[in-house]
Amino acid sequence: MARPTPHYPLFDRLFRHSVAVDLGTANTLIYTDNGGIVLNEPSVVAFQKEPSAGQKRVTAVGTEARQLLGRAPRNVEAVRPMRHGVIANFSAAEQMIRQFVDMARPRPLFSRRAAFTLCVPAGATQVERRAIKEAAVAAGAWKVSLIGESLASAVGAGLPVSEAVGSMVVDIGGGTTEVGVISLGGLAYSGSIRVGGDSFDMAIISYVRNLYGVLLGEQTAEHVKKGIGSAVRDVPVEHMNATGRSVDDGLPRTVQLSNHDIADAIDGPLRQVIGAVKRALETAPAELVTDIAHSGIVLTGGGALLANLGRRLTNELGLEVRVADEPLTCAVRGAGAAAAAGLLDESDYE
Repeated sequence: MARPTPHYPLFDRLFRHSVAVDLGTANTLIYTDNGGIVLNEPSVVAFQKEPSAGQKRVTAVGTEARQLLGRAPRNVEAVRPMRHGVIANFSAAEQMIRQFVDMARPRPLFSRRAAFTLCVPAGATQVERRAIKEAAVAAGAWKVSLIGESLASAVGAGLPVSEAVGSMVVDIGGGTTEVGVISLGGLAYSGSIRVGGDSFDMAIISYVRNLYGVLLGEQTAEHVKKGIGSAVRDVPVEHMNATGRSVDDGLPRTVQLSNHDIADAIDGPLRQVIGAVKRALETAPAELVTDIAHSGIVLTGGGALLANLGRRLTNELGLEVRVADEPLTCAVRGAGAAAAAGLLDESDYE
């Protein structure tokens, strides 16, 4: 008869710890049970090409790598491994996660093994979920759990997820928007669309090219969005200059944009977000929708920082919509809290 594997709780506490990861299209955040948020970096990794060896070597990750997007020399490749909240480039994602974990990990006398809880969009396929888990294991995780982005965001936003009352969270990330209705610790409704902050940036690029004949870079479009972006037009006019390349002669050209321009540019993606919220309200159980009518809707994710977004949704839906405190970090904080509180069950992770 095989002898059972001994279990030493003190050993586990000393040499194993819990790590929550929000592996987003735009940013990656890492939260630890003993350090809080220990990393918040752009989801970008840069490789130095080694022609003689036929290999690539990581030269930068995060903020440093992001600065190379569109500016890297020929022998350096800057990559965004995530698209729509899932891994699009496995080898790059694995390297990026490994580097981020090394940056975030304390360096005690003995290295500790980490149990990872990773946020995943509701629309992720089984293949995409498996890729995320395998990348985390390759980065050193001894155990990997997956939690839905909506549930994690709701926990991080402080919603009463364990109570017999319906709560709605709309998490707008870089690549996806997640809409969740939560009650009694689980998801009564979960929906995902591949529209997010990156969609706003691309809409701005398209708008400026069509209206002004100037091609903006992605980072420039994001800078404009953060500077004067607005979800509504009926606000005092603000202006900002943006420099791109003329589509006529290829020369640099600067255009003056207004917050009204940006509101017009991103109206299409915003309507898709609003449509996703309406579908959730139409599909969720009636009693939970009644609860939401009283408690309102909470916005999380980096996209929630768009000026006047809550007001736009309130006008369109006829419900109170508010932005959570620290919306960018809700998902990763919620994932960490959910794991620590034992809120995850077999329906939440694999």
